[in-house]
Amino acid sequence: MTKQVHNRLTAEQVEAILNRYVNQELSAIQAMEILGLRRSQFFEWVKRYKDGSGDFSTAYRREACNHRISSELEGYITGELEMEKSLIDDPSMPVRFYNYSFIRDQIRKKHHQEVSVPTIIDRAKKTGSTFGSPKGPITIGR
Repeated sequence: MTKQVHNRLTAEQVEAILNRYVNQELSAIQAMEILGLRRSQFFEWVKRYKDGSGDFSTAYRREACNHRISSELEGYITGELEMEKSLIDDPSMPVRFYNYSFIRDQIRKKHHQEVSVPTIIDRAKKTGSTFGSPKGPITIGR
């Protein structure tokens, strides 16, 4: 596998190749071979080079994102899990299991917050809100 372009070539070299392509000194195929790019990626780079007004860069950019949820959202999840648990514990109600998708929808509707179902499941396990299998542990073997 070839190395990434920004590790193989300097930014000046890439700009020189793109400049030669824009000035029609190189064909697209020749420039793609030199850069080691596929067609769609090459033309994305050409577009950025033409539109860039001198700030074109080949440096790898990863946007930092925070995957942690706020303590406020944690409270909403816990509150919804407790409400669901009260329904499960009530013998007159036909509810026997958590409906995590419903909890997600309630948080979205009541609090205008987005949270994934796996996050809700994880919080339910951490708070001890989940139950074991109603049939007991699964035994495998003889």
